[in-house]
Amino acid sequence: MTDETPSNEPVGARFREFQAGLDQPDGKRHRQPRRRGGDGEQLTVPPADFASYYGRPVLKPPVWKYDIAGYLFTGGLAAGSALIGAGAQLTGRPGLRKVGRWTALGGVAASTYLLVHDLGRPARFHHMLRVAKVTSPMSVGTWILAAFGPLAGVAAVAELAPLLPQHGVLGLARRIAPPIGNVAGLAAAATAPALATYTGVLLADTAVPSWHDAYPSLPFVFAGSALAAASGVGLIAAPAAETAPLRRLALAAAAVEFGGGHQLERQGLTSEPYKHGRSGRLVKAGRALLAVGTVTALLSRRSRVLSAISGAALVASSVATRFGVFEAGRVSARDPKYTVVPQRERLRSTTQP
Repeated sequence: MTDETPSNEPVGARFREFQAGLDQPDGKRHRQPRRRGGDGEQLTVPPADFASYYGRPVLKPPVWKYDIAGYLFTGGLAAGSALIGAGAQLTGRPGLRKVGRWTALGGVAASTYLLVHDLGRPARFHHMLRVAKVTSPMSVGTWILAAFGPLAGVAAVAELAPLLPQHGVLGLARRIAPPIGNVAGLAAAATAPALATYTGVLLADTAVPSWHDAYPSLPFVFAGSALAAASGVGLIAAPAAETAPLRRLALAAAAVEFGGGHQLERQGLTSEPYKHGRSGRLVKAGRALLAVGTVTALLSRRSRVLSAISGAALVASSVATRFGVFEAGRVSARDPKYTVVPQRERLRSTTQP
């Protein structure tokens, strides 16, 4: 009887080669390249690839539909408009105040609808108000939205007071509505910063790589985007004589958003979706539109045409940015490398002396 194992190839080496082949990501046996050294042969096994088991994603992609991307935009628009309405109220700009208040109400109404539509049933939004959990961004955001909405509604409806009769019960409502609206407008503005930025915290609180790693910068990107969108609506709809503060606000919004966006692209491998593919094109389009809108706003002065062009560019910039960030998260959840590679790097950094 002859031995099938060649005399120059030890059985132990053959067994290790077989085991290494079984460890391949596809579960099949592969012959590994060998190199000679010392008294026998040593196997060189390449490091395992980052491919997931049978090519499946490591993470389950977010179940959120594009309703949530629209929710991110409309919520930011409502928050920025409430701040503009309050500023116009304090500086005596009634036309700009009216635009800010009505835009805030329209934005929060659209935002609530999109959120409820994504949840599937209106009762689910109601159920989320049963518990207040400060450690949950979703719970906190639901309560912020629930507090902001009625305040924005009261402030906007108060703008209808001049249309009421001057006598009788409606005359009384005409007299008390403006001060009540002023209080509600300021209260809505007080909650607006939280409404504008909590969605960034909400996304970063997930396990989605491109959102999770962007936790330091996403709230700033969303805050700048919210102010840019609200400034854009004001430049389109408010009287030209009252829009001077909006130009300065658009410049400040661009600075905040550009600063946050710069940090967004420096977070390592998980920043790739913000620079490439469909999500990257949306983010770049938002940045280009923001630059065009800001420059045009500074040049528009009292020109209604330039103000409208600037406003449209700023609003479109905010839409593109929100949808781009949303799509970037979906891309990073589908590709296993954005989960596995950073984890290995973190593990390597903690184990090395």
